[in-house]
Amino acid sequence: MNAPTSLVDAPEHPAPVAPPVTAPAHAGTPAALGHRPGRWIDGWNPENRLQWEGGGRRIAARNLRWSIFAEFLGFVVWQLWSIVVVSLPAAGFSLDTGQIFWLISMPALVGATLRFPYTFLVPRFGGRNWTMISAALLLLPAIALAFCVGNPDTPFGVLLLVAGLAGLGGGNFASSMANITYFYPQSEKGWALGLNAAGGNLGASVAQLVVPVAVTIGAAATVNLPLAGWIWVPLILVAIVGAYFRMDNLSNAKADLAASVAALREPHLWILAVLYIGTFGSFIGFAGVFPKLIADSFPEFSAFAVGTATLSLAFLGSLVGSLARPFGGRLADRFGGTRVTMAAFVVMGLGAVSVIVTLPLASFPVFLGCFLVLFAASGIGNGATYRMIPTVFALRGGTKDAHRNSGSVSTQRSTAAALGIISAIGAYGGFLIPQLLGYSKTTFGDYTTALGWFVAAYALLLVLVATVYLRAGRRAGIRI
Repeated sequence: MNAPTSLVDAPEHPAPVAPPVTAPAHAGTPAALGHRPGRWIDGWNPENRLQWEGGGRRIAARNLRWSIFAEFLGFVVWQLWSIVVVSLPAAGFSLDTGQIFWLISMPALVGATLRFPYTFLVPRFGGRNWTMISAALLLLPAIALAFCVGNPDTPFGVLLLVAGLAGLGGGNFASSMANITYFYPQSEKGWALGLNAAGGNLGASVAQLVVPVAVTIGAAATVNLPLAGWIWVPLILVAIVGAYFRMDNLSNAKADLAASVAALREPHLWILAVLYIGTFGSFIGFAGVFPKLIADSFPEFSAFAVGTATLSLAFLGSLVGSLARPFGGRLADRFGGTRVTMAAFVVMGLGAVSVIVTLPLASFPVFLGCFLVLFAASGIGNGATYRMIPTVFALRGGTKDAHRNSGSVSTQRSTAAALGIISAIGAYGGFLIPQLLGYSKTTFGDYTTALGWFVAAYALLLVLVATVYLRAGRRAGIRI
C-alpha cells in the first residue's frame, strides 16, 4: 500500500498562509499580550519563547485546568446511560437486549455528530465563552434523565430521545481540544492535549463509579435512579462560573474557512480519522458497553455491596484508559506518534484475543485483566494518534521540524479544524462497538464473534499506520 499523498510534498490544496514563523523570532523577539474586556487576549503566540516563559505558560495552564473540568463533566453526562441501563430493570423498566444497546449507543451517535459543529464554535464565540455555553447545555440531559427514569411507564421513544440529549456531553471534547491546541506550542501539544483528553475521559470512569453508589445508597431493595442526573447539576454550575472568571478567549483563534476546507480536502485527515476510530473509538465504545458486558458474562460480579450502596467494577476500564492517554501523548512527543500507535494496536489486538481465548474459563479476574490491558492500550493509542495530527498538518503545510514547530497561523487553524473533525469521526466508534456487540449477542449468542472482528480491524489499522506514516517519517527525517 502506498500513501495516497506524500507527506513531504507540498499540500495538494494549500490554504492561504501567513509567512512561517522562524525559530529565531520565536526564541528572541518578545511579543506583548493585549487584554480586552470579555477576557479577550490579543497577540497570543506560544511559539514565542519569551512570551511563553514570561507568563504565557501560566495562562495556558489556567485555561487547561478549567477546560479539563468542563470536559470531565461532558464525559460524565455522555456516559450516564451506559450505567443507568443496567439498573433500569430493577427500577421497573421492561426492555429487550436491542433496546438496551440502543440506549447505550445513542449518546455516542449524537455526540460524535455534534463534534463537527462544536469544532467550529470556539472560533465563532471564543474558547471561554463557548466553554460556558457548552457546560450550561449539560444541564438539559442531566435534568431530563432525572425526570424520565423516575417513571417506569416512560415510553422507550422518550428514553431514547433523552439518551440522545446526553450526546451534548460528547460534543464538548471537540471544542475543548480545538481550543486548547491554540494555547500550547507544538513541542508540548502531546502532553497538553493528552491531559485535556484524559481529564475528560476520566468522566466516564467517575460516572461509572459514583452513579451505582449514589442510586443505591440508602435505597434498600430498590434504586433511586433520578439521582444519576441530579448529583451532577451543582458541579455543572461550578464549571460555568469557573469558565466565566478563569478562562480566556484568544483573538487569533478565528474561523478560517479556507483553512477548514483545506483540512477537509487533505487525504491525511481521513486516514488519521480511521486510525482514531480504532483508538479512541475503541476506548469510548468499550467504556460504554463494559457494564453491560460484565452484567451478561459475570452477573455475580456485576455489583458489590458496600454497606447500603452498590459498587460496580466497570469503572476500572475507563479509568485505566483515561490515565493512560496523557502518557500516550508524552511518549509520542518523544518517540513519534506512529510508533506508539502501532504498539497500541498490537497490544489491543492481543488483549481482545486474550478475552476470546479465556472467556470459556469463566474466570472474572482473567476477563477483567484482559480488558484492562485493552483499555490501557487504547488510552495510549488515543494520545499517540491525536499527537500525530499537528505533526502531519504542519509537515503538509511546509513547516520544517514539524514535530516541534506548529507552523503558520493558517496551518494552526487547519490543525485545530482537523483535531475537531477527526475527534468527531473517531467518536462514532462509541456507536459502532456497542451495536456490533449487540448484533453479535442477538445473532450468534455470544460476544466473542464481534471481538474477532475487532482483532481483524486492529491488524488492518496496524498495517495502515505503518505503511503510510512510518515510511513517510523516515523519508522526511522526522518523527511523525
